[in-house]
Amino acid sequence: MALLDHLGITVGDLERGRAQFHPVLTALGYEFGSEAEGGISWHHGEETEIIVFAPREERGGPHVHGRVGWQHLAFAVESRDEVDRLHAVAVAAGWTVVREPKIYERFSETYYASFVEDDSGIRVEFMHNPPRVSA
Repeated sequence: MALLDHLGITVGDLERGRAQFHPVLTALGYEFGSEAEGGISWHHGEETEIIVFAPREERGGPHVHGRVGWQHLAFAVESRDEVDRLHAVAVAAGWTVVREPKIYERFSETYYASFVEDDSGIRVEFMHNPPRVSA
């Protein structure tokens, strides 16, 4: 079975990326992994490692949601309260609110989520979608 081993994300400024990603990833249970020239990593046990990279070259501004490339990364969490908590952590770390936490009925009547973007236009979703209860 193929599993996602790691996810590399290039940000416009590595130190700003650290300041924005570290509080969010540690709130999600990730631990600082390592720092090498041009990149910083976090891991969560045997789950997917997340690596934030400095840009290799300057090519314009931040990523723009909806263009070819990155769409967003969604973290499934255990409760609506956890969505709210992570949303607050991200906002306190300087992430921009795209969508406040709420129910997104277009996905399901129980799909509760928020969306934030970092300074480089990287969009993250925190979501809770419990299974439907059968009658």
